[in-house]
Amino acid sequence: MAEPVREELSALAAIFCGPDEWEVLSLSETDGAVFRILTKAEGFTDTDIPLQLVFHLPLSYPSCLPGIVVNSKHLTRAQCEIVKEKLLEQAETLLLEPMVHELVLWIQENLRHILKCPEAGGGSEKCSSAASMTVDDGLWMTLLHLDHMRVKAKYVKTLEKWASDLRLTGRLMFMGKIILILLQGDRNDIKEYLILQKTCKVDVDSSGKKCKEKMISVLFETKVQTEHKRFLAFEVKEYSSLDELQKEFETTGLKKLFSECVLRLVK
Repeated sequence: MAEPVREELSALAAIFCGPDEWEVLSLSETDGAVFRILTKAEGFTDTDIPLQLVFHLPLSYPSCLPGIVVNSKHLTRAQCEIVKEKLLEQAETLLLEPMVHELVLWIQENLRHILKCPEAGGGSEKCSSAASMTVDDGLWMTLLHLDHMRVKAKYVKTLEKWASDLRLTGRLMFMGKIILILLQGDRNDIKEYLILQKTCKVDVDSSGKKCKEKMISVLFETKVQTEHKRFLAFEVKEYSSLDELQKEFETTGLKKLFSECVLRLVK
């Protein structure tokens, strides 16, 4: 990782030093840095809105734009996407220089103006309804397979946290030695999840040393269709039999997916 990036991370850690304001999620010599910043910005009702900003700085940063994920319990998914788009537009004006702190300051000063724009809802009931339709149209689903978990309790807790941070719903499913992760959410958020899954040290190897997940595979990815069940939360579930697991997929509208992708895992 380039020295300027290390210096920027060090500066950010010093700036965002309050409780839970700063957390490094991943540092990699091949994939760059992923970290989370918690901040607040004034909304259009003059009340502070908590924001969770996840940044991914690739190896070519700051020559390229950072990856950004915006989350807030006080904003709709459509509003979070608009805030992210505005941050990326601002980032384009800051290329070739450290920009994360500048972006955080910029959103603190400009969030209320962004939320007043018609495309962000602007407080209008009609616009808010239209935004909800856009969210549903953009819902994606991904099925992942994990080979194993050595430290299960800690691993599960980490996955639950990532799903919560990225506002993903779905299931973490255990049936015998089979481990499946079914995710629903914005496609970009699912991509951010995969970055975390592949770059963070989430488990331990046979010698007990912390390690990254190298044995994960994407079995299936699709846009959520009308026949698919919408999950309201991310839940961890244990299944005592293959029939029980199959029933879960069938009630979710994924009978064909179970036949094509899951059954071959038990053969």
